[in-house]
Amino acid sequence: MQIKRKPEWLKVRLPASHEFQHVKGILSQFNLHSICQEAHCPNATECFHSGTATFLILGNICTRNCLYCNVRHGTPAGLDEMEPERLTQAVKELGLRYIVITSVTRDDLADGGAGMFARCVERLYEEVPGCRVEVLVPDFSGNWDALECIVRSRPRVINHNMETVPAFFSRIRPQGNYHLSLELLHRISAYGEKEIAVKSGFMVGFGESWSDIKVLLHDLARVNCGTVTIGQYQQPSRNHWPVMKYYHPDEFEVIKGIAQELGVKRVEAGPLVRSSYHAALIS
Repeated sequence: MQIKRKPEWLKVRLPASHEFQHVKGILSQFNLHSICQEAHCPNATECFHSGTATFLILGNICTRNCLYCNVRHGTPAGLDEMEPERLTQAVKELGLRYIVITSVTRDDLADGGAGMFARCVERLYEEVPGCRVEVLVPDFSGNWDALECIVRSRPRVINHNMETVPAFFSRIRPQGNYHLSLELLHRISAYGEKEIAVKSGFMVGFGESWSDIKVLLHDLARVNCGTVTIGQYQQPSRNHWPVMKYYHPDEFEVIKGIAQELGVKRVEAGPLVRSSYHAALIS
């Protein structure tokens, strides 16, 4: 199917700033990956311009093949035990005070990579006093011991994205499970660690109805998810799920209002919003 032409509000300038090149150079220097680049995030220009980045740990090859995602899938390499140290050094070089760490899904690992997440968080707290850390985690295939390992490291925010509404979940994310993802979010709040914020996000444009969106928002509010990001799906290639609709910025305001009415406290919604967009401001 032919990729739909993007409306004007989705067109962004090419990343050519000095700050963008500086962040890119630091990532290369310390052999690190950024989801900003791997997933072709539309906000890479803005975020890199402000000297921030979302770090991608555990390699850049995912064991799953979701139909919206541009990250490569296949068989990943083994663990890089020095990754927490290199990540910390890069954060120091960039002078960051709010760090987002995410990963590819690693179904090949017994703990899904949770131990590496925890080590990165703990190392950052030791070496960069005053920094705040947000983690964007996979579902760990329902391994709740792995999730608890991350909770014990005490990141400021634990984020797990739903990505799409329940009616499309099994088609868009065939190796995931909608109810398991909701259970993960519920368990974060159930641990009783009040200082850890629960966050999720999803995209629209897959073909969902307004009723579908309300169902998802209701479910997120029900599991005490306090922060939600909502953005426009953009088809990475002709091999990915097609864009069925481009939502107008005014429609995102409507969605934001619905989320707040249902009890979601903090909402970032807009065509270019992604899960780490304005993360430090809405955490």
